Amino acid sequence: MATLPVAALEVVVRPDRASLGDTLSIEVQTTETEPPQVEVAGKIVPVFPLGNNRWRSLVPTTPLQTPGRRSLIVRSGADTRNMLVWVGNRQFSVQRIWLPPGKDSSGTDFEFDRVDEFKALVTPEKLWQGPFRRPHAGPVTTPYGVRRYYNGVFAENYFHRGIDYAGGTGSPVLAAARGRVALVGRESQGFLIHGNTVGIDHGQGVITIYLHLHNIRVQEGDMVTAGQVIGTVGNTGASTGPHLHWGLYVNGESVDPRSWLGQGWE
Repeated sequence: MATLPVAALEVVVRPDRASLGDTLSIEVQTTETEPPQVEVAGKIVPVFPLGNNRWRSLVPTTPLQTPGRRSLIVRSGADTRNMLVWVGNRQFSVQRIWLPPGKDSSGTDFEFDRVDEFKALVTPEKLWQGPFRRPHAGPVTTPYGVRRYYNGVFAENYFHRGIDYAGGTGSPVLAAARGRVALVGRESQGFLIHGNTVGIDHGQGVITIYLHLHNIRVQEGDMVTAGQVIGTVGNTGASTGPHLHWGLYVNGESVDPRSWLGQGWE
């Protein structure tokens, strides 16, 4: 009986039916020992090893992108795969927010520079293991992707970059996954929009951020485990009441954290 040859380059894209806000996982199996090159919609994306000549890229999609087909080109040695990836549309609700005087700051350069630096992190080691954990036990008050009017003005290029959980001041906020604390910012230092903030680097371009905290219980450089208390719910920054804003970013883009609660792209 003849044995079929092993394909020199195999590519699997998950999920099968992605929509705006989802994270795409592109897994590559190759006979080459060097990492493949993965290009999505004309942009080269980071690739990380999974072992046994397997590699993966995580690709973010957001509500501000256009749904439809995206080109996917994978190159490994002399082999190339040309594919199309479909990202479906998704409807996001609209919300009207009224910020009282003192809570309607436009922020500070220091705040935005620190947060932008944090979101740009793409460190090579994968620190998380398995599905991410819910960071707070309270009910969801605002889901990911909501469009907003602030004090009557529509925020044109804005969408809600995370999930809001209602909670009493001082209730615990948990690290969603193992990682390194790479950002600690305080309202007293100029974090006038984000409020007291903790950012965790989970490696390979995956980060989570926790906003409007009352207390912060970690320092930059700390390694934290999934479920560890990193702070407490508060009302600092541009917030209309005590709650936790939890965001998850992949390669600098905000994605819907919900799919990460079900699985961790192992």
